[in-house]
Amino acid sequence: MAMAITRWLEPLFTLEFWEELLDSFQGLGPLAPILLAMVESFIPALPLVAIVALNVAAHGALLGFLYSWAGVAVGGSLMFLFWRRVVKQFFWRFACRFEKLQKAQQWVSNCDTRALFVLALLPFTPTAFLHLAFGVSDFDERRYIVTLISGKGVMVAMMALFGQSLVSALEQPLYLILAAVLLGGLYWISKVICKKHHLDEK
Repeated sequence: MAMAITRWLEPLFTLEFWEELLDSFQGLGPLAPILLAMVESFIPALPLVAIVALNVAAHGALLGFLYSWAGVAVGGSLMFLFWRRVVKQFFWRFACRFEKLQKAQQWVSNCDTRALFVLALLPFTPTAFLHLAFGVSDFDERRYIVTLISGKGVMVAMMALFGQSLVSALEQPLYLILAAVLLGGLYWISKVICKKHHLDEK
């Protein structure tokens, strides 16, 4: 049973699947790339870097960036609001018994707006945990969403640069090296920051 489910989910993690999906929804205009970027908020294991690169390749650097940013911002806000408006508001008496949620609340007490912004802009931060932790906390709702959108804007811009570098690499292979260095640097910085905030243990 587990192997059957794994086989069924496997295509979701391939770039070809998302290319075909994007092509099939071309008639929807901007809605298709926005929804594509939104999906990553609900299935964190999906490769957001590849999705942004795909949007850039399909719509150009500027529109690819804007569509991806809109999708990531809306998807992330919805996940945060799910934890804040649904779980915390209606089910907290039951949910607070879970140790993971209690630890998430405690973790937020040591995280200010500046730290949240840095974590939001790093592409390898476990964003799903951020939505959960801040959602069940008493952190100001508006401040979280504004900081999240700002940080994700910087993150998607960096990913769009990476995607544009991949497109340019077809003519100038030097850009491929630049893209690889950029991605590797972001990965290293993300790991250092996550370790500092104990997110590598989450």
